[in-house]
Amino acid sequence: MKIVVFGASGMVGQGALRECLLDPEVDSVVTVGRSALAVTDPKLQHVVHADFGDLTPIAPQVADADACFYCMGLTSAGLTEAEYTPVTHDYALEAARVVGGTFVYVSGEGANADSKTMWARVKGRTENELLALDRRVFVIRPGFIQPRHGITSRTRIYRYVYSWTSWLLPLLRRVAPKFVTSTDELGRAVVALAKGAEAAKVLRSDEINRLAR
Repeated sequence: MKIVVFGASGMVGQGALRECLLDPEVDSVVTVGRSALAVTDPKLQHVVHADFGDLTPIAPQVADADACFYCMGLTSAGLTEAEYTPVTHDYALEAARVVGGTFVYVSGEGANADSKTMWARVKGRTENELLALDRRVFVIRPGFIQPRHGITSRTRIYRYVYSWTSWLLPLLRRVAPKFVTSTDELGRAVVALAKGAEAAKVLRSDEINRLAR
C-alpha cells in the first residue's frame, strides 16, 4: 500500500506518518513538503515541491497512491480569510485532484460552512467540496489532540496549551469522549481508512478512537 502525506511536519502529520511507518501493510510512504523531513526510513520518500497550488509536476510520483492524508494546516489567529484559505481549502482541493486513492482531510471540531467564525466556515466549505467529489473521501474532525511519542506542535501557543492541560486528559476522556483523541489514535484511524475500513464520512474524536482500536 502506498500512502501520500501532506503536512507531515505538523503534529497531526507526524502522528499519521509514524503510524504509516509502523504498519506492515504500508510499504511506501511519500511526504510532500517545501523541504525534506529529517525522518528516514527504507519505505519513506520525501518529495520537495514549492507550489502547492499546482501539483501537476509531481503527479507521476503521487497519482498511483492508495490513499492521501491531507494534514496541512495553520492557525487562523491574525489571518484574514484570504490568507487562511489557500492552505486550508485551495491546496487541499489540488491534492485531491492529483493524488489517487482514498482521500482523508483533517479538519477540526466545529467546522461548518455556515459558521460566522472564519476558520470554521473555510474548513466547512472545504469539507463540503471534497465530500462532493466522485471518490472515497473522509473528513476527520478532531477536538483536543494529545501529542504522544515525543510529537509536538509547531505552533507555540498550542505547545503551551497542551503542556498546561495535560493533567486534565483522563477527566476529559471520561466526560467528553467526543472531543479528545491522540496523535497515535488519529494516525491509526487514518491508516485504517486507507485500508478500506467502513466509517462515517465525517468522524469526530470518539469515532476516530473507535477506528484506532
